[in-house]
Amino acid sequence: MIRLGPPLLVLALAVEAWGIGASIYGARTRRQKWILSGRRAVYALAGLLTICFAIMEAAFLRSDFSMAIVAEHSSTTTPAFYRATAAWSAQEGSLLLWVWLLSVWSSLALYVNRDRMREVTAYAQAVLLGFAGFFTGLLVFATPPFALTSPAPLEGVGLNPLLRHPSMMIHPPMLYSGYTLCAVPFAFAIGALAAGRLDAEWIRRTRVFSLAAWACLGFGVLLGARWSYAELGWGGYWGWDPVENASLLPWLTGTAFLHSIQVQEKRGMLKVWNVSLVLGTGILAILGTFLVRSGILDSIHAFGASTLGKPFVVLIAVLAIGSLLLVVYRLPSLRSEGRLESLLSREVAFLLNNLVLVGLCCVILWGTFFPLISEAVTGTKASLGPPWFDRYVTPLALMLVLLAGVGPALSWGRMSLAGLRRVFAVPVGVALLVLLALLAAGVGGSAMALGLFTLAGFTAAVLVQEFWLGTRARRAMTGESAVPAVVSLVRRNRRRYGGYVVHAGIVLLFVGVAASSAFQHVSQVRLRPGQSARVGGYDVRYVRPTSSLDRERIALGAVLDVRKDGRHVATLVPSRNYYPALDQASLGRIGRFFNGDSTSELGLRSSLRRDIWTAMQPDLGPLQRDIRQADRSFPDANPRLEGFLVSTLVRRYMAGPAGADFRLIVSPLVAWIWIGGVIVMGGAMIALLPAPALGRRRVAAPRPARVPLEGEGAAPAGS
Repeated sequence: MIRLGPPLLVLALAVEAWGIGASIYGARTRRQKWILSGRRAVYALAGLLTICFAIMEAAFLRSDFSMAIVAEHSSTTTPAFYRATAAWSAQEGSLLLWVWLLSVWSSLALYVNRDRMREVTAYAQAVLLGFAGFFTGLLVFATPPFALTSPAPLEGVGLNPLLRHPSMMIHPPMLYSGYTLCAVPFAFAIGALAAGRLDAEWIRRTRVFSLAAWACLGFGVLLGARWSYAELGWGGYWGWDPVENASLLPWLTGTAFLHSIQVQEKRGMLKVWNVSLVLGTGILAILGTFLVRSGILDSIHAFGASTLGKPFVVLIAVLAIGSLLLVVYRLPSLRSEGRLESLLSREVAFLLNNLVLVGLCCVILWGTFFPLISEAVTGTKASLGPPWFDRYVTPLALMLVLLAGVGPALSWGRMSLAGLRRVFAVPVGVALLVLLALLAAGVGGSAMALGLFTLAGFTAAVLVQEFWLGTRARRAMTGESAVPAVVSLVRRNRRRYGGYVVHAGIVLLFVGVAASSAFQHVSQVRLRPGQSARVGGYDVRYVRPTSSLDRERIALGAVLDVRKDGRHVATLVPSRNYYPALDQASLGRIGRFFNGDSTSELGLRSSLRRDIWTAMQPDLGPLQRDIRQADRSFPDANPRLEGFLVSTLVRRYMAGPAGADFRLIVSPLVAWIWIGGVIVMGGAMIALLPAPALGRRRVAAPRPARVPLEGEGAAPAGS
């Protein structure tokens, strides 16, 4: 089966070339049979790549080490779930996953729009096939995924221990789904520009894919943050790593686009802005893929140095220059149909929201690529750390929270000062109450955190008010009780109220970030059994060491007793897992079990109020002499003797002083980051779900409204 992979990839490359030619020829000559042939090429490509990916997955599941990628990234001791997901831990496997997902989403988009905008669709499918051709070409000529090893090893290297976490195994497919879904609106925007069809139809036909791309990218970023918090052992969830930043950039521009397209649909404005945002988001998605694979910036998430940097740079340059030329060529057709009538309007709030989001994107882009910029200008590579990012990102984040509340409350077109006072009176009052309550509680150590909490109260009040007003109107029209009225309201206005739910989740997420960053307590201590340390008002005592040993790893841990004011709060059991390395020559027959790769397993007590987080690093110094002695005495130990020696060393560690270094962190409201993220995804799902037929019907009032005649209480004429 493995030998089928290379010819299938070559066939896929031929199908892509045919599809591009047929699609462009059909678009230029308006011959539908050629356009149909190009679309069928996309369907055929999805089928071919599905077979290729299935072949790779089967090789990983059955531990077929004759395939080089399996031998380098899996082993017989790797659990089945991680064997199934190890394919995208390798460069070749991740590229195959990328192009396979692209073919699936492209097929779905073209099938949904098969009878609409045929000239636009023809160009779009050529662009999508061009993307697929680039990645397939890399798989055929640069990084073949089906390369064989001869002779096949009896055992594989195994999966990187840092990747043995459930969220990390779901994180790459989510990000790649987001990246590849970004290609769909990008392709249709190019198609609309090439065909001269620049009304809002292409936006309406691809809105669901834009929203799905935004949701997948957001979920992928959230999973990555959770993995970093739970697996890396440093106690944070976001370190402004270049690859982390690269995944955030298209999410920011995608968020701006989802807001500004409403202005184009309602008012016929921002056409140039919207098409530029779509094209920029697609290019940033390719940039994120490039940073993972090029090795030009240091990152824990990257695959390291490779030869793929130059092809990606060429692709990004072609996309950027081509997009710019098309937009400039079509500028006369992209003129706005409407104009701003008032500064007190929803479209102005959305425009400000867009400027802040794009400003955030520019700041993060500059900070991410600053090492390359500084090296080009000064000859020295200098990087910008988290304090620099925090200094510029925090004020922009505060503005986003404010605009998340201002935008939904304003009306389209124009709003009077009286209406403004009526709409914002309650939210401003709530914000002031929140500010006074925080000051009274002594929460004033961080001005930025205090400002964010206050603005969060304002935005939350606006969103609750919007739901309350809508529900009240619905009940007045239908006579429904409160809960059915809310459900019906959301079903009939999925985009609007799903967006409100997303705003609420973002506010909660920002509150969690602000609280956990501004009011975190950290202590780095070295303890022996029986000793204690204090952090954030908690007393943490090292009770005793723990250990476990199996075929896959050695786990050395500790039992910690956590108390507050003498009262038991939690028992935490952090540990360090050691995985045997294959490098016996430098590490030794026994030393490879203790000095190879290792991962941190947290001791974590999480609650809605705060997290108590612990990680440990056992002191193996006293054992190193015994380890070296075992390596010298038993250089050719068989597996049974090897296991006996390792278990003896583990028992010796348990019997000794068993000192360890502990990182102890108490962070308030961290759980609200994950809760807010889940709410954001829930709001996105509400907006994505199709409206039921019942939700699209007009709702009649329970009885006809009677207009009073003059003299029966009617308002005077002209009032």
